[in-house]
Amino acid sequence: MSTDDGVGAIGATMGQFAALAANGEFAVNEQGGQALLKAIRNLATWIDRQTQESWRLTDAAKLGSSNNAKVMTPYMQQVASDGQGFVTQIEQLRESLSSAAAAIEQAMANYQQTDHDSAVKLAGEVSNP
Repeated sequence: MSTDDGVGAIGATMGQFAALAANGEFAVNEQGGQALLKAIRNLATWIDRQTQESWRLTDAAKLGSSNNAKVMTPYMQQVASDGQGFVTQIEQLRESLSSAAAAIEQAMANYQQTDHDSAVKLAGEVSNP
Protein backbone atom coordinates (compact mmCIF):
# COMPACT_ATOMS: atom_id res chain seq x y z
CA MET A 1 0.00 0.00 0.00
CA SER A 2 1.45 3.36 -0.91
CA THR A 3 1.12 6.37 1.32
CA ASP A 4 -1.32 7.79 -1.23
CA ASP A 5 -3.74 4.89 -0.84
CA GLY A 6 -6.02 3.44 1.80
CA VAL A 7 -6.07 4.36 5.43
CA GLY A 8 -2.74 6.23 5.21
CA ALA A 9 -4.40 8.97 3.19
CA ILE A 10 -7.15 9.46 5.75
CA GLY A 11 -5.12 11.89 7.87
CA ALA A 12 -4.56 14.20 4.92
CA THR A 13 -8.19 13.90 3.89
CA MET A 14 -9.38 14.78 7.39
CA GLY A 15 -7.17 17.86 7.31
CA GLN A 16 -8.80 18.94 4.06
CA PHE A 17 -12.23 18.11 5.47
CA ALA A 18 -11.55 20.28 8.55
CA ALA A 19 -10.27 23.12 6.36
CA LEU A 20 -13.42 23.05 4.22
CA ALA A 21 -15.59 23.20 7.33
CA ALA A 22 -13.50 26.03 8.80
CA ASN A 23 -13.97 28.00 5.57
CA GLY A 24 -17.73 27.45 5.69
CA GLU A 25 -17.70 25.42 2.48
CA PHE A 26 -20.10 22.81 3.79
CA ALA A 27 -22.74 22.49 6.44
CA VAL A 28 -24.67 19.70 8.11
CA ASN A 29 -27.82 19.87 10.21
CA GLU A 30 -27.92 18.83 13.86
CA GLN A 31 -29.46 15.41 13.25
CA GLY A 32 -26.99 14.49 10.50
CA GLY A 33 -24.06 15.88 12.46
CA GLN A 34 -24.96 13.97 15.60
CA ALA A 35 -25.26 10.74 13.59
CA LEU A 36 -21.79 11.32 12.12
CA LEU A 37 -20.33 12.16 15.54
CA LYS A 38 -21.83 8.99 16.99
CA ALA A 39 -20.23 6.93 14.21
CA ILE A 40 -16.88 8.62 14.82
CA ARG A 41 -17.10 7.98 18.57
CA ASN A 42 -18.06 4.34 17.99
CA LEU A 43 -15.12 3.79 15.66
CA ALA A 44 -12.72 5.51 18.07
CA THR A 45 -13.98 3.34 20.94
CA TRP A 46 -13.57 0.19 18.86
CA ILE A 47 -10.02 1.15 17.86
CA ASP A 48 -9.15 1.96 21.48
CA ARG A 49 -10.40 -1.45 22.60
CA GLN A 50 -8.48 -3.23 19.84
CA THR A 51 -5.16 -1.41 20.31
CA GLN A 52 -3.48 -3.95 22.55
CA GLU A 53 -4.81 -6.87 20.54
CA SER A 54 -3.58 -5.27 17.30
CA TRP A 55 -0.07 -4.94 18.63
CA ARG A 56 0.01 -8.71 19.05
CA LEU A 57 0.19 -8.82 15.26
CA THR A 58 3.74 -7.45 15.55
CA ASP A 59 4.88 -10.45 17.61
CA ALA A 60 6.73 -13.22 15.82
CA ALA A 61 4.16 -15.73 14.61
CA LYS A 62 4.73 -19.31 15.67
CA LEU A 63 4.58 -20.90 12.25
CA GLY A 64 7.00 -23.71 12.86
CA SER A 65 10.59 -24.38 11.88
CA SER A 66 10.27 -24.93 8.12
CA ASN A 67 12.11 -22.65 5.72
CA ASN A 68 8.80 -21.13 4.63
CA ALA A 69 7.89 -20.38 8.26
CA LYS A 70 11.27 -18.76 8.85
CA VAL A 71 10.80 -16.58 5.76
CA MET A 72 7.17 -15.65 6.50
CA THR A 73 7.55 -14.75 10.20
CA PRO A 74 9.49 -11.46 9.75
CA TYR A 75 7.41 -10.59 6.69
CA MET A 76 4.20 -10.90 8.71
CA GLN A 77 5.66 -8.67 11.43
CA GLN A 78 6.64 -6.09 8.84
CA VAL A 79 3.19 -6.10 7.23
CA ALA A 80 1.68 -5.39 10.64
CA SER A 81 4.05 -2.73 11.92
CA ASP A 82 6.07 -0.92 9.26
CA GLY A 83 5.21 2.60 8.16
CA GLN A 84 2.42 1.32 5.95
CA GLY A 85 1.50 -1.62 8.16
CA PHE A 86 -1.92 -2.42 9.52
CA VAL A 87 -1.19 -1.33 13.09
CA THR A 88 0.38 1.99 12.11
CA GLN A 89 -2.42 2.73 9.66
CA ILE A 90 -5.08 2.06 12.31
CA GLU A 91 -3.21 4.42 14.66
CA GLN A 92 -3.26 7.10 11.97
CA LEU A 93 -6.96 6.54 11.45
CA ARG A 94 -7.56 6.92 15.20
CA GLU A 95 -5.64 10.19 15.29
CA SER A 96 -7.62 11.57 12.36
CA LEU A 97 -10.97 10.93 14.05
CA SER A 98 -10.61 13.96 16.32
CA SER A 99 -10.10 16.15 13.23
CA ALA A 100 -13.18 14.60 11.66
CA ALA A 101 -15.25 15.28 14.78
CA ALA A 102 -14.07 18.89 14.88
CA ALA A 103 -14.97 19.31 11.20
CA ILE A 104 -18.46 17.92 11.80
CA GLU A 105 -18.98 20.27 14.74
CA GLN A 106 -17.86 23.20 12.58
CA ALA A 107 -20.19 22.05 9.78
CA MET A 108 -23.09 21.97 12.26
CA ALA A 109 -22.23 25.53 13.32
CA ASN A 110 -22.07 26.51 9.63
CA TYR A 111 -25.55 25.08 9.14
CA GLN A 112 -26.93 27.03 12.10
CA GLN A 113 -25.31 30.24 10.82
CA THR A 114 -26.65 29.70 7.30
CA ASP A 115 -30.11 28.97 8.70
CA HIS A 116 -29.97 32.12 10.83
CA ASP A 117 -28.72 34.27 7.93
CA SER A 118 -31.49 32.95 5.68
CA ALA A 119 -34.12 33.68 8.33
CA VAL A 120 -32.84 37.25 8.77
CA LYS A 121 -32.78 37.79 5.00
CA LEU A 122 -36.29 36.38 4.62
CA ALA A 123 -37.61 38.53 7.48
CA GLY A 124 -36.05 41.59 5.83
CA GLU A 125 -37.68 40.77 2.49
CA VAL A 126 -41.08 40.22 4.12
CA SER A 127 -40.99 43.51 6.04
CA ASN A 128 -39.73 45.47 2.98
CA PRO A 129 -41.77 44.19 0.01
